[in-house]
Amino acid sequence: MTNEWAVVTGAGNGIGAVIARNAVKEGYRVAAWDVDAAAVEAVAADLGGACVPSVVDVTDEESVAAAVAALPVAPALLVNNAGIARFGPLLTLAAAEWRAAVEVNLTGTFLVGRAVAARMIEAGGGAIVNMASINGLAAAPNAGAYTASKAGIVMLTEHMAIEWSPSGVRVNCIAPGLINAGMSDAVNADPEVRRLRESRVPQGRLGTADDIADAVLFLASAKASYISGQTIAVDGGISKGALASLPRPKSVDSVGVE
Repeated sequence: MTNEWAVVTGAGNGIGAVIARNAVKEGYRVAAWDVDAAAVEAVAADLGGACVPSVVDVTDEESVAAAVAALPVAPALLVNNAGIARFGPLLTLAAAEWRAAVEVNLTGTFLVGRAVAARMIEAGGGAIVNMASINGLAAAPNAGAYTASKAGIVMLTEHMAIEWSPSGVRVNCIAPGLINAGMSDAVNADPEVRRLRESRVPQGRLGTADDIADAVLFLASAKASYISGQTIAVDGGISKGALASLPRPKSVDSVGVE
């Protein structure tokens, strides 16, 4: 158990809300940030006095600076979870939709990460966990700016790690796979689509928000003290299963076939 502070962005719903809940269970005091005041206040009310809600726009440098300045101490953990999806084919995607996704997902991660890291460095260190996606490891059609923005987070994580690790701030990244939470709720609401998606995952199930929260809290813990600059796919093996979906004759599956 810990009595340290954690900042979780995008904490008003979905995976972010579950990360905030699990961090409180681990003993953190959580600063829950979201642009949706009603949503983040509801999360905080459910979690009690250990969770303090704030309305923060991660794309606005002044909003971020004010929220960081309001923290009573330097946080031990930052989870850069805030994100949006603006899906659509690239040929017809509006530039405004592209910019919105890049601003929240990538620029937001940069602005919050930089501001919080400065306080962590002053205090002697901390851990940052950025949220990418398996869409940032492999492209998907009609994903709009989501794929590019999440791929940018992977490289930004490495950049942050090499600059800030010498000052005691470890930075890592999680790439969730097919998670039955948050932005995927609408996709998984179709039973047949959900069945097909589950069938593609080597473990045979969709992931949960708790799976992601568990990975976040591991990376924040002393057990991960020598891990920095890494992206961990929490995806049941799907990002490594491309060859498993290819047709293959049974005749080649025996040892010693001539």
